[in-house]
Amino acid sequence: MTENEKQKLGRPKQIFSLDRRQKLLHPGKSLYRVLLDSVTLSDESVKFQIIHEKNKILLQVEIYEIEGNIFRLKIDEASPLRPRYKVPDVLIKEPTTQRLFISHREAGILVLSSVNEDYKLQITANPFQVELQSKGETVMSMNSNGLLYFEHLQSPPSDRKPTAQNEEAASDSSKEKQEDLGLWQEKFGSFLDIKAHGPTSVGVDFSLHGYDHVYGIPQRTETLLLKNTSDGDAYRLYNLDIFGHKIHDKIGIYGSVPLLLAHKPSRTSGIFWLNSSETLVDISTKAVAEVRVIQIAKQRAVPLTDVRWMSESGIIDVFLLMGPTAFDIFKQFAQLTGTQALPPLFSLGYHQCRWNYEDEQDVKAVDAGFDAHDIPYDVIWLDIEHTDGKRYFTWDKQKFQNPRKMQEHLKKKKRKLVVIVDPHIKVDPSYTLYAQAKEKGYFVKDRNGKDFEGICWPGSSCYLDFTNPEVRKWYADQFAFKTYKASTNILFVWNDMNEPSVFKEAELTMQKDAVHYNNWEHREVHNLYGFYQQMATAEGLIRRSSGKERPFVLARSFFAGSQKYGAVWTGDNTAEWSYLQISIPMLLTINMTGISFCGADVGGFIGDPEPELLVRWYQAGAYQPFFRGHSNMESKRREPWLFGEKNTQLIRRAIRERYVLLPYLYTLFYRAHAAAEPVMRALWIEFPGEVETFDVENEYMLGNALLVHPVTEKEAKTVTVLFPGSEEVRMYMNYSTVQPKEVLYIPVFQRGGTVIPLKTTAGKSTEWMIDISYELHVALDKEACAIGELYVDDGHSFQYLHKKQFLYRKFTFHKNVLSSR
Repeated sequence: MTENEKQKLGRPKQIFSLDRRQKLLHPGKSLYRVLLDSVTLSDESVKFQIIHEKNKILLQVEIYEIEGNIFRLKIDEASPLRPRYKVPDVLIKEPTTQRLFISHREAGILVLSSVNEDYKLQITANPFQVELQSKGETVMSMNSNGLLYFEHLQSPPSDRKPTAQNEEAASDSSKEKQEDLGLWQEKFGSFLDIKAHGPTSVGVDFSLHGYDHVYGIPQRTETLLLKNTSDGDAYRLYNLDIFGHKIHDKIGIYGSVPLLLAHKPSRTSGIFWLNSSETLVDISTKAVAEVRVIQIAKQRAVPLTDVRWMSESGIIDVFLLMGPTAFDIFKQFAQLTGTQALPPLFSLGYHQCRWNYEDEQDVKAVDAGFDAHDIPYDVIWLDIEHTDGKRYFTWDKQKFQNPRKMQEHLKKKKRKLVVIVDPHIKVDPSYTLYAQAKEKGYFVKDRNGKDFEGICWPGSSCYLDFTNPEVRKWYADQFAFKTYKASTNILFVWNDMNEPSVFKEAELTMQKDAVHYNNWEHREVHNLYGFYQQMATAEGLIRRSSGKERPFVLARSFFAGSQKYGAVWTGDNTAEWSYLQISIPMLLTINMTGISFCGADVGGFIGDPEPELLVRWYQAGAYQPFFRGHSNMESKRREPWLFGEKNTQLIRRAIRERYVLLPYLYTLFYRAHAAAEPVMRALWIEFPGEVETFDVENEYMLGNALLVHPVTEKEAKTVTVLFPGSEEVRMYMNYSTVQPKEVLYIPVFQRGGTVIPLKTTAGKSTEWMIDISYELHVALDKEACAIGELYVDDGHSFQYLHKKQFLYRKFTFHKNVLSSR
């Protein structure tokens, strides 16, 4: 089955009833008010109840201050019919809280102050509203537009007396038919979604004062700067397998991180909406009048951005990250969800992939081709065709007769192998993995309690329930060398199709009414499915080495916290210039939401790139965190030496530059791991006061030292580079041998005041480069000074963590002296 055939099996996107229901609630005075006599304070939190003036149902509000300038607001039903879903496993621990105290109380207003009194929370009772202030300035407010929305759990209509099925949503809906609102069931073409617990949607609005630049909430093929949604669709967070995804579309694709950042010259703030169900985000930026008294009254327009979050189910659990800098936001988010795992060094080299390398001879021929053309590479990949009939953890006995010997051959060449392991399991009683999982009850169920069966690459398939910790442990055990036959310690893993992708279902994904561990419906956990598979896979690779070796796992689907388990990529892109262009803001967005280890398929997965596009993509990919060439089985072969000697030279040079740069790149990954600093950074992050950088997405900083401007236009002879800031910017001198007439490389500049460590030359792979010497490139600032760092460890084990076996140097150039400590 081809990808094109696969696409024809599913339906186009669903009509979102949660959006229609919540949009019936218009901005205005909120119907919720605070019951001030219910306020209680403890060392951990402030709690109180709010009541809806019409339906009289109570909600419980909890407010926490967390160490490090973070506030958490939780809203749940005070007495739900049954517990509502609260996202587990994403937070690395229960956050450490600080005591809030009441600093002011008057009729209808309660002011909570933080310990250091830098922050105040003003709670207005009627209507319910929360305003967060920093040193007297309002930074953000919640429910100021009155859009708090909470659908209460109800008994099914057959179990209760006839009443309005959803008073909040339906009260203004005389023109809307009840079934159109999708309260208890919804139809998408021939697909039926039965909502066993009825409507459970939640939502609320936030106003960001003084901000008109907002970013984040990946993943989609969209600009860096988030757009107003007032005239169209909301941004959607719902992990989907979308082949050849459209550019400039707000629909979600493979991954979701519900983190939004807002920036202005004086402050960066963040909102982390912890909810794993389908989520929509509406954004509206406008100017509001502010009166200032300076001798005479003056009025000026101040930007205000309203952000409305709407989720299908769960509770409201939101973290307000107060910065005040972008780097503070990154640390705050990592404090909650973890930092980027430190990858093994080989995984920062170049990866060669195709759907599919045919057999052992093909693998050896491609491997030999890199040596014959003097092009470094570290990893060759095998897609689904390497298995026995799409049965994962197996080998095709005709094409791969001796996979262990093949791996030994690669190991002697100091290279690695990555194989694909997808979440769907072929329905075949003779397939050990299926038989064991079936017997143990480890598959997701349908709404009738039977194993959910869907169509995927093997045909009829069942889907492992990775939300179950017992399933994750069992799955991790499958990677043991004795269980995964013919696997060796150079074999690493690629988790694809884990949105999860299900052919012949609505939107090519699992039915929302499928049932997971602890009887939670799929609608509750959808965006966590790939996160959990990558977690289990990473654990399996660690466990097979008795905890000694770092794993490498690439996953297509992700959520907040996926950075702890490995790398992600942007999915099934197309071999067109526009996809090269959009890959930059896509990767910058993923980086600013915690996942530094990300990349886009070099050359485009779908179609056949013209040689110029392929060369430009290699040049761009060489300066991005994850560097992999990949193509579809329907594409022509495109190993780097197949496009003529001139293009081979250019691709060779790009890949060799990557290998020379590895000491700097590995040091950046250590900083991402230790201090939550993104590897690839939008310009505004490094130059927060420079307004002209706020919407720049065609160039970026790699770490704090290198300014990279990929060439993304066909037949471009020149590019216009923005040099922000007042620092002296110097060209990265490794290119000093380039003749002035050279127009076929991309501009990379070194920032004045920095020192970057490099290798003096590239080797055949990262392991070949251990004994190659280092050099330092020093670019001086206006005071003729510079600083930089180098991190070195063994590149593969956890000894850096357990035994503190690493080298970490700081270089300083001052008064014409270079020193190291």
